[in-house]
Amino acid sequence: MPKINPLLALPPLLLAGFVAFVAVGNYRDDRTVLPSARAGHPAPTVALEPLADLPPFVDAALRSGEVVLVNFWASWCPPCRAEHPVVTALAAEGIPVYGVNYRDEPDRALDFLDDLGNPYAAVGADPRARMGLDWGVVGLPETFVIDGQGNIVMRHAGPLTDEVVASRLRPALLRAAGQ
Repeated sequence: MPKINPLLALPPLLLAGFVAFVAVGNYRDDRTVLPSARAGHPAPTVALEPLADLPPFVDAALRSGEVVLVNFWASWCPPCRAEHPVVTALAAEGIPVYGVNYRDEPDRALDFLDDLGNPYAAVGADPRARMGLDWGVVGLPETFVIDGQGNIVMRHAGPLTDEVVASRLRPALLRAAGQ
């Protein structure tokens, strides 16, 4: 009887371990919150390039006395497309939403907004991710609640859903408004 090399069992075992690791990660509790080191601190400066002839998102918008949302998005981001109706609904309620188009091609970003609608009070492009780095963005989409003095109240990494809006975003908006 031929001898079987025990090392041949190693690749399937490693593959099974990796699959288990990924499966556990995919089924983690979605309510897990990534903390933001910037929560409670002033939002970093808004420094964006214009996106065509859309109203430009400038730093003064964060310090206007009004509670606002800042949404980092891109046309190449499927979760950004999935959350877009929620962002649109928030804007339709009268919540000012400012958009940061992150590492995207201007034509594709404009096509995205033409196809799905533009919910943003103003928008700017961050093609080299400089502002995103300053804000601590790690993936798209990300949304920040900013109080009227320009302080970050909350950061949400991932797509906004109705559940996230009800459980996290609305309470943060109330805190930001001092209620």
